[in-house]
Amino acid sequence: MNKINDIIDKIMTAFLALAMLALLLGGTWQIFTRWVIRNPSTFTDEFLRYALIWSAMIGSAYCFYKNEHLALDLFTSKAKGVPKVILTVFIELAIIFFVVYVFIFGGIKVASNATNASSVMKIPFKILYAVFPISGVLIVITRIIKYVMILLGKQEDK
Repeated sequence: MNKINDIIDKIMTAFLALAMLALLLGGTWQIFTRWVIRNPSTFTDEFLRYALIWSAMIGSAYCFYKNEHLALDLFTSKAKGVPKVILTVFIELAIIFFVVYVFIFGGIKVASNATNASSVMKIPFKILYAVFPISGVLIVITRIIKYVMILLGKQEDK
């Protein structure tokens, strides 16, 4: 289980580092062409938009993986014992349901129904929308790994 965990961590970390580098270089080029050359690059404008969407979605999956996502723990922080366990299980099941239904099934439906291509880069929107099911699958896999590790006593629940 730790090996799978390490592989997922390395893949997501490498992708996010590459995405941040692409955003930095693309943003720098966009500023240079807009202010120095006085002819803004339409390619980098569209590229940065898509790179930001992809990095945000994979970044959200990484936050779930690291348990650093935004959470409203108003009730769970005050609960103790069995009610806390029940509330935690309910919240985790709600997260999994939402991610499977919206990100995975909804993302697959949106991606498969997309017929247009981007105006400048000519990339099909199917590729842009593919990030939703990819992110959803990553979230579900990492949550399942978390649950298994908690059940095996190898990780504490945060």
